[in-house]
Amino acid sequence: MLSETHSATRSNSPSIAIIGGGAAGYFAAITAAEANPKAKVTIYEQSKRTLTKVKLSGGGRCNVTHQCFDPAKLAQNYPRGARELRGAFHRWQPQDTINWFAERGVQIKAEADGRMFPTTDDSQTIINCFHDAAQAAGVELRKESAVKRITLPRCSDTKANQSSFIVHLSDDTQMSADKVLIATGSLKASALTHSLEALGHTIAPLAPSLFAFNLADKRTQGLAGLSVQNASVSLVGPLLLSRSSQAKPDAKAVSRQLKPEPQTGPILITHRGLSGPAILRLSAWQARPLQEKNYHFEVSINWLGTVSENQLREKFARLRKGKTQVKSKVFEQIPRRLWERLVEVVGISEDQKWAQLPKDREATLINELIDGRYSVQGKTTNKDEFVTCGGVSLKEVNFKNMESKLVPGLYFAGECLDIDGITGGFNFQAAWTGGRLAGLAMAGA
Repeated sequence: MLSETHSATRSNSPSIAIIGGGAAGYFAAITAAEANPKAKVTIYEQSKRTLTKVKLSGGGRCNVTHQCFDPAKLAQNYPRGARELRGAFHRWQPQDTINWFAERGVQIKAEADGRMFPTTDDSQTIINCFHDAAQAAGVELRKESAVKRITLPRCSDTKANQSSFIVHLSDDTQMSADKVLIATGSLKASALTHSLEALGHTIAPLAPSLFAFNLADKRTQGLAGLSVQNASVSLVGPLLLSRSSQAKPDAKAVSRQLKPEPQTGPILITHRGLSGPAILRLSAWQARPLQEKNYHFEVSINWLGTVSENQLREKFARLRKGKTQVKSKVFEQIPRRLWERLVEVVGISEDQKWAQLPKDREATLINELIDGRYSVQGKTTNKDEFVTCGGVSLKEVNFKNMESKLVPGLYFAGECLDIDGITGGFNFQAAWTGGRLAGLAMAGA
């Protein structure tokens, strides 16, 4: 047992090991070092580079956060972790993130869709800010230092001068630490994952999130690059989440999958199929069911967003009173080439006029516009947005300080948790929030 004097010393100047040099790891390290200058804070990064996702995010601009300052509304953008993050966002939310960067000379701007970027439109601005802040706060960075596992000292080995954890590195050296933060990103199967399980933690099964849909369809072939800004996409039929896909399934989680909600927003036609925010959001909300389907499923697209069948019939009735050809573009929200393609695939000739359009052809065209069925045959990872759902069970973490409920002194932040958000800056905000709360707690602030 530690003496009272030594215990006080350790609490005032703890040694803190940050496992992972990404967004959450850096934010936690800087927070801890600034909150407690006596703390010895070390980041262990397995690769030669740090903050790689920050570099890639937003096409190289870094989508720092989202312009949503209501914790309850903000939490609704997380397919997994919404309930836990709601309370955490009351402690650190996007406005706090904006202020944090502003205090360090980095201004953040909002775009029309709510995404927020540095005014420089360059992710290197964010990276430089983190590097400068970490260096100024005295954070030590150890690159190419992979952590194989984390263990607790055996009771017989515990001495007054021994720290709480032993960090085992890939070069077979060992470091001791009073506090450990896991901020590795996705917890793929590894010795580190096994050591967390050995400490009693449950790892929810991993599944890709935020991915594009692969399909080969004559309606979209040759139209790569075209986009519709306000389309709606939904899954066809119910997708039941089986119990095998969750570590600890609950009835509410399963019931949410029975009637997938449509996602509205931009849809981009690509060389491989479909992408864009609406597609990525659908992939996030249905990450596990789609994995169980091996990414072979059917979607319904309303290229007109929320326009109904009755509204469309009324518009077509008005068009029948004129003398224009059906192939002439009649919807501003649909690119001309897509409109012409849909007209073609339903069997309407180029010289067909609205006044003579057969009713069966009109019905087929309506169906293609508001309920076109597309068969998805696989996925494509969006490198800028790629996220993995799954990770450490949220029931085993205290979201007031991000500390393990099972192992005192062990903390988690970022994608290693079973938390993921939709595209738009939400995943980074979860990383900043978790890193901030963990950093303060580890520093004893």
